[in-house]
Amino acid sequence: MPSPETSHRYAELTWPEVARWAREDPVCVVPVATLEDHGYHLPIDTDAVIAETLAERAVRSRPGRALLLPTVTHGYTPHHMHFPGPITIGWKTFVDHLLDIGRSLVQHGFNRILFVNGHGSNIPLVEMAARLLMVESPHAVAASFWYLSGPESQRLLAETRDSEAPGGMAHACELETSLYLAIRPELVQMEKAVKEIPDWDSEHVWMDWNDGPLSVKGAWSGWTESGVVGDATVASAEKGRRWLEQAVREIGDYIDDVARRAPRPGRDHHDGAMTVLRGAPATTMEGETP
Repeated sequence: MPSPETSHRYAELTWPEVARWAREDPVCVVPVATLEDHGYHLPIDTDAVIAETLAERAVRSRPGRALLLPTVTHGYTPHHMHFPGPITIGWKTFVDHLLDIGRSLVQHGFNRILFVNGHGSNIPLVEMAARLLMVESPHAVAASFWYLSGPESQRLLAETRDSEAPGGMAHACELETSLYLAIRPELVQMEKAVKEIPDWDSEHVWMDWNDGPLSVKGAWSGWTESGVVGDATVASAEKGRRWLEQAVREIGDYIDDVARRAPRPGRDHHDGAMTVLRGAPATTMEGETP
């Protein structure tokens, strides 16, 4: 195990320290976010600050088991470009960027990667990058998630939220504002917080921390004037601290899962072949001969 004096932050290590960490087979935790409008009251770095804070605290809760990578600050957000501030990366460039981070880590001997995603529109792209990395590197385990989305987290949010559901927790909302209040309250301008929930005009379409089953998005400015979708006025630092603690527990559990998860390299079934991909040990089903 790396010495207690060795940093848990990947970027602060020397290259010999990186090599020693790789031999311990840790989980490399990569926060992923974007810069974009978050109403009149929150900074445009909201997604990045939340994702990095959650990842940092979760890594600290698993000493010797996880490393914190620098935050991927810029993500996919073309639908927010009607508001000043967002920086958007093309979807394929963004996927390739995440994939190249994973490829680099694998080349250095790291085989367990967890993407902590803090921006909703990144979700399918971060999932794609993690999947492609495992296809290319069958002995790696790469995973991604949207925070506070597990069953226990969903129960907590349902029990403690004050905003209406669905709609009160979508963007720059009760949840994100509460989290930012718990992290950097001096940057939140609560006197400018608003409640703005669109008329969904559908029983299938809505946005909340988990969206409705029918996805209809388009330009963000078509849904909101302020940039808020939800109710930021009911946010509080007290709720934010409670939700932060739950999110860190959730991510800690995910680190444990990725740390113990065996890779599934697969095998080639063409022409009846049972060739295991990329030299992985052969396995047989009961009753078969290798």
